[in-house]
Amino acid sequence: MPLKAKPKRIGSAKAVIDLRLYVAGQTPRSLAAISNLKRICDDHRGNRYRIEVIDLVKNPALARDHQILAIPTLVRSLPVPIRKIIGDLSDEQQVLIGLNIVEPLRKKDKKAGPAASAARSAAGRG
Repeated sequence: MPLKAKPKRIGSAKAVIDLRLYVAGQTPRSLAAISNLKRICDDHRGNRYRIEVIDLVKNPALARDHQILAIPTLVRSLPVPIRKIIGDLSDEQQVLIGLNIVEPLRKKDKKAGPAASAARSAAGRG
């Protein structure tokens, strides 16, 4: 059975992250983004996150004020630096990397495959 490489967690596991999700009404993409974000946060952050959903249909001026160019857009304001992710957040790995919760796999790990990466990690070299 091949071993799966686990991405390294980074940052403080106890730090609370502040997230703002900008959506436009109750569109399928907006609803998917809300659902995906809650699932990802529950799975990887426990109760160490705050989500504020901002509906730009109700207050379109916020798009300009907060420099939102596309929707849905997720903004992580804390911890700094600010990070933005655009889309319905369906790619969990990309969201975790974008929020700086896990490190991306290095190129040599991708080429060698997950088993090689896991072996290096087990040996203390990865």
